[in-house]
Parts: sequence; C-alpha cells; structure tokens
Amino acid sequence: MKKKTGTTGKECPVEVALNVIDGKWKLRILYFLQNETLRYNELQDRIPAVTQKMLTSQLRQLEKDGVVTRKVYAEIPPRVEYSLTPIGKKLIQVYRALNEWALEYMDREFTGNIS
Repeated sequence: MKKKTGTTGKECPVEVALNVIDGKWKLRILYFLQNETLRYNELQDRIPAVTQKMLTSQLRQLEKDGVVTRKVYAEIPPRVEYSLTPIGKKLIQVYRALNEWALEYMDREFTGNIS
C-alpha cells in the first residue's frame, strides 16, 4: 500500500481493506472464486465486459495482496487456475456482509424509509 504524504505511518485497517478490494472488477472476481477454482478463460467468460489486460491486472493485484492464488500447470497448452487463499476466503464473509447491507440500504432508498 502506498503511504500518503503527511501520514503518521499508522494505517487505518479499513483503508487497507478497501485498498485490497479497490478496483472495478475485484469484487466480481472474488464473487466467482468464492465457491470454486477457475481457469483464466472461465473467469473471462463469466465477466465478459472486462478486458484481458484488466482481468490480468486485477488478478495480479489480488495475488500480490495474498487474496488469490495462481497455480500454473506444466502442460501444453499451459493451464492456469485461480482460487482463494485462506485470507481470501475470510474476505468473502465481508463481501457477503457488504451485500446484505447494500440490499437493506437499497430497500430503504426505494421505500423512502429513512430509519
């Protein structure tokens, strides 16, 4: 994580978490990996709007952050599979809680219930 100029060196844990999942496609990638290991092409098929360059970039960042693991098989053609690491699986719990909160928030917005 990049340090911002003028910080005390102490990072806010929530900011760290948000930096890990920040990116247009990362939550979608996590969603599809939550229950199974997938090959690169399978991820690309499930997220058709993402470009190859962006998918590769987002996967590399998730791998660098220790959320996703990449396994390369010595085959021809090469086979690469992606899955969640143990800490990535814990992140799914946060993802589900955020989803639940969002549904409740959206319901409030549509019904006009402010409380």
